[in-house]
Amino acid sequence: MAKPIALALVGHTNAGKTSLLRTLTRRSDFGEVSNRPGTTRQVEALGLRIDGRDALRFLDTPGLEDAPALLDYLQHLEAGLSRQQRLQAFLGGPAAKDEFEQEAKVLRCLLEVDAALLVIDARESPLPKFASEIEVLMLCARPLMPVLNFVSHPQAQEPAWRRLLAGHGLHAYVRFDAVAPFVGAEQHLYADLGALLPERREALSRVAEYLKNEALSRRAAGLRLLSELLLNLAAFRMQLAKASLANPVQRADSIRAFQSEVAERSRRLMEELLALHGFDPGSAEVADLPALAGRWESDLFNPEALKSAGKRLGAGAAIGGAIGLGLDVALAGLSLGVAASLGAALGGVASQGFGAMGRQLSNKLRGIVELSLENRALLLLAAQHLTLLLALERRGHAALEVLQVKPDLSFTEAQAARLQASLGVARAHPDWAGKAPLAGGEAARRHQQGVALSEVLAEILAGSNLPGTKGKA
Repeated sequence: MAKPIALALVGHTNAGKTSLLRTLTRRSDFGEVSNRPGTTRQVEALGLRIDGRDALRFLDTPGLEDAPALLDYLQHLEAGLSRQQRLQAFLGGPAAKDEFEQEAKVLRCLLEVDAALLVIDARESPLPKFASEIEVLMLCARPLMPVLNFVSHPQAQEPAWRRLLAGHGLHAYVRFDAVAPFVGAEQHLYADLGALLPERREALSRVAEYLKNEALSRRAAGLRLLSELLLNLAAFRMQLAKASLANPVQRADSIRAFQSEVAERSRRLMEELLALHGFDPGSAEVADLPALAGRWESDLFNPEALKSAGKRLGAGAAIGGAIGLGLDVALAGLSLGVAASLGAALGGVASQGFGAMGRQLSNKLRGIVELSLENRALLLLAAQHLTLLLALERRGHAALEVLQVKPDLSFTEAQAARLQASLGVARAHPDWAGKAPLAGGEAARRHQQGVALSEVLAEILAGSNLPGTKGKA
């Protein structure tokens, strides 16, 4: 069995080494990430498992704190010593346990690995101390791949860093952002490492291919979860006696109960998407997401927001509301009922589709009204969760700020029509919204419809107008 490729993450204090490692391994619980200098004090190991075994072994090292002073110390050792002998003399001497203890930990680790990722905070100015750090690290004679971190930040000084690296013979480097990584950045990193480690190039290629396939599988799983929610909510309806609508209190309570159930099912999907992408529900960024869900919930039942969304999502400008009342049954051109309006919170065309005609007619004769989610609200939910899915794909596991997602995704008229057609099938099957297992034939029909809806959602993402989505996993 091949030995895992050992990679040390080295660099200045607070350069983002632990942040990068969290993102590369999709582990938001590894180590401690903060803006305080010197957070990592010991060498910590973490494996990247592929097919049940560690393919890579990362070693997160403490930050280099005083490389210029260490260089000066090394230069004052016995003149006849070679560079490697000076390094060994330092590591075996008292200074490695005293004023240069942190640097000694880094160098000992570097001597034991296949290569090192030199993590650089591109927001910093490339001061002389950083040049000293590179010189110290080069004493270990290990392949060194610079990783320019946080390059998306407006204060990043990438050209100046490239000049500093070139001055030390480091012309190859990787651009990265541990908070909001570029799509495919991991694959580029491992491909470039293959040039430094030709004997491990094949293994690194397998890692890159595995991660690419894993990203594709993650997206497919996310779309399946979203299609399940949309089918569930399209089929979902709440029955109430028509007479209760005349009572303002009962009417308001019914509307609130319906909205609460829709919001809860939407929130559960949000939590499932977070877990799918390796985000811990107990982490700081996830703990703040319910507030975001509250904003989405407000949008979902806000007539003005729905009117705007209807134009943007290809559903037309006309808008009733988020909830429809199943009072109308149109049969052979003969209307057997009239639409009911409950003001701004309710409305829409009841004949939009709430299941089989027979059930509606039966409910009407029994004085029963069904509350159901209108298509425009379902399209808005689809846009919101697709936007969240894309945001999670581009979110690093070192992010500390609250995730802010604005649903800017647009649907064409054709895409909206295809979505509504798929959802229309679910409206005729109210049992699809329940928690009880479906019978064999019905379960197969629901599964088939879920697959078809997932394919529509995937096509929408592939042609999305959001950055970084065209042709990407």
